[in-house]
Amino acid sequence: MELDPKRLLILRRIADAGSVAGASRALGHTPSAVSQQLGRLEREVGVPLVDRTGGRAELTAAGRLLAGYGDRIGQALQDAARDLRALGAAAAGPVAIGVPPPAITFFATTAVHLLARTHPDLAPRLVETGRQEGLRALRLGELDVLVIEDDRQEPTPLPPGVEASVMFEDAYRLVVPSDWTPPTDPAQLSGRPWIAAPTGSPRQLAFRRLASRHDIVPLVEHTARYRFAVYTMLAARLGAAILPANAAALIGPGAGTVTTLPVPGAYLVRLLRRTGPWGAPPAVRAAAEALQSALLAASERLAAQGLTESEPRVNGHLVDPSEPSTPEGPPAEPPSGAP
Repeated sequence: MELDPKRLLILRRIADAGSVAGASRALGHTPSAVSQQLGRLEREVGVPLVDRTGGRAELTAAGRLLAGYGDRIGQALQDAARDLRALGAAAAGPVAIGVPPPAITFFATTAVHLLARTHPDLAPRLVETGRQEGLRALRLGELDVLVIEDDRQEPTPLPPGVEASVMFEDAYRLVVPSDWTPPTDPAQLSGRPWIAAPTGSPRQLAFRRLASRHDIVPLVEHTARYRFAVYTMLAARLGAAILPANAAALIGPGAGTVTTLPVPGAYLVRLLRRTGPWGAPPAVRAAAEALQSALLAASERLAAQGLTESEPRVNGHLVDPSEPSTPEGPPAEPPSGAP
């Protein structure tokens, strides 16, 4: 015998109200719907649960027995909701933060130190991870917060129970080795070697759009996952590459030439965080705020040193691709800043 707990809760309501009509009002259902659920429960157990011969709906002995279980189920649900609210009442306990390698170098470790000062009851755990493995860990509950590099035109779909915000937005730049004649048209780079990126990464998506628009067919495609490898390959004159503008601005002297040719799209750094019935837990919100503050501080430091194209576009008010779109208008190329 498999009993439906929802029907036990309905039986408990009938016992409290003394009638099917009273139970239906308390539950916000129609009397016929409550009667149908009661009938199904009686068929499941094989005995009458309510005596309908009098003016009131009185429970039989079997009905009183099951209604007691319904009462305990209802109390357990209330206790669970209370405990969940208590668990999320303060920014305390463990919080797992997944970040790509460049973020560890640039701002993530600073965020951990910031949390130690502002939320001493938190126990942050930093995990180096790529996008795909990080998304899987987020879905499985192994991570609470995940920072990913993304593309505004072709953004990463969010897993269920996850919300996102844009930490940083930047333009793309086309970079060629320093001994190449800077092209005046992207089509001139067809038949030349390229430093490509893994499939689905922001740099690869940007290159695919550029190549499609200008019929670019690379002679050979080297592959570099992270920008530090791109810097090395550019310095070795292995091919042209696409980088976020902020990363292109950090190329060392003689390693490459940043062109002014437009590259379609916009590069994003997005922050993904777990949510629940009452939104993101306080510990998750605290970790997200610390990461955003650390990124802003690092970006401002680079801007002050003159190592960015312009003032960094780093704030918590950038529109995430998952948010409802605004009325269409001419796209503006975002200024550069830090990763």
